[in-house]
Formats: sequence, C-alpha cells, structure tokens
Amino acid sequence: MSSRETLFKKEIEYIESKDLKEALIKLLDLLPDYWLTEAASSTGKYHPEYALGKGGLLRHSKAAMRIGYELLENPCIGEKYTKRQKDLLLMSLLVHDGLKLGLPQEKYTRFDHPILMADFILKNKEEIGLSQEETEFMASVIQTHMGPWTTDYNGNEVLEKPKTKYQTFVHMCDYLASRKCLLLPFDKENNIIDN
Repeated sequence: MSSRETLFKKEIEYIESKDLKEALIKLLDLLPDYWLTEAASSTGKYHPEYALGKGGLLRHSKAAMRIGYELLENPCIGEKYTKRQKDLLLMSLLVHDGLKLGLPQEKYTRFDHPILMADFILKNKEEIGLSQEETEFMASVIQTHMGPWTTDYNGNEVLEKPKTKYQTFVHMCDYLASRKCLLLPFDKENNIIDN
C-alpha cells in the first residue's frame, strides 16, 4: 500500500467499483506533492479554518468528497445517479483541486486550475485506467467546479459555468466545502472525525 493509498484510505473506501478504486489510487499517485501540503487559500478569505495552513488543500479536497458522499447517500438525491456515476463524481471531488498551483508548481493559485486538472486526467487516461467516456465525464465536472466564478483577475472569461446536473453537483459540494460556517472536524492525520 502506497503512502497516498494510506492517506486516502477512507476516501478510497467510498468508491464502490473495484476498477474505479484502482483508477483513483493511480490518479492520486500522479498528483504533485504540493496538493498534500499547501493551504486551500493563500489569503484565507475563501475557505474555512480547517482548509487553512499546512495540508489545508488536502483537507478541503477530503471535505468536498465527504459532502458529496453524504449527499449521495440520501435516497432523494442519490437515486438520480447510477452507482458508477456516483463513484466518478466522488473521485472528481477528491481531485478537483489537484493542480491548483499548476504543473509545475507556481507561487499562487492558477485561475485556470479546473482546466489544467481536466486536461491532466484526459492526458493520463491510459495510465489511470479509465474509459474514454469516464475520463470525459470527470474532466467535464472538474473543469466547471468553480460555478459562477468564470472570469479571471483581468475580467477575461476563462472558465465555463456548470450546465449538467453532474457539473452542478460537483460545484455545489466544492462550494459547501469552502463555506466558513460549515466546519468539519479533522484529526491530526488529516482524516475527518466521524462523531
């Protein structure tokens, strides 16, 4: 078991399909190390306390996936998706900010990081072990995860808004994981504490 497989043990268990569990493990191993150590927000303005400081981006990613998992467990929400779609949505939530500082790492958040991450998954499709359809599904929901925030700091339209229920779901979970009023408890190993 790799160190990343250990670090994400609980999150990997949320994935039901054995082949998608394996694909997620491969994808996690491809992501840059900074994803595990950087804060979710360099300024602290846009994320709750647990997402700040060392490992904040990792905790934010785990929180987004956990929120998605909890919502999909609710029959009123989850029945709208197949088991495989649920797995792909959860995988996408975990890695949506995997290239937040670019590749190679830059000093500040790349505004186009949703596009970078979507392209990364498409480029590494064979190595990850996903079908073309699954790869395109993940890329689609990741590249629109910023929701209505589509213009960069210079006012240029860079990102697309979510259009499908899948894209909207990923944006909603990421948005909820960034709200300061919604606090998830984490232990010292960066795992969400189940109360």
